[in-house]
Amino acid sequence: MNHEELMELILDHYEHPRNYGEIDGASLTLQGGNAGCGDLITVYLDMSRDGVIENASFKGEGCMVSMAGTSIILEKLKGKTVCEVAETPTEMVSSILGKRLVTTRHNCAYLGLNTLKKAAIKWRREKMLDSLK
Repeated sequence: MNHEELMELILDHYEHPRNYGEIDGASLTLQGGNAGCGDLITVYLDMSRDGVIENASFKGEGCMVSMAGTSIILEKLKGKTVCEVAETPTEMVSSILGKRLVTTRHNCAYLGLNTLKKAAIKWRREKMLDSLK
């Protein structure tokens, strides 16, 4: 993808984010933020019993990179298991958003993936605790 196509993709996801909004009765919600520039998101996940993300969405405010990046990542990882999410390499973000953008806006670019990974860890922890009851 050339630079112009990449910028169009990012702008499109910023102006028309996919999977935006709350999921009523979500199995899991988790906030994430970027203190450096004030980006703040909440990720909502509907999980199957075996840890598949059946539905995912987010709400938040932030810069174009964090909002578009979160929209793109949720679109890519919806339907994956929590294990697959936890094992998603960070290089996925740079392969989607471009190395130059990720290098200059690191925290913004990784906000969506990092929050989703933390949500996967939280879900696994909660399931483990439930199994001990």
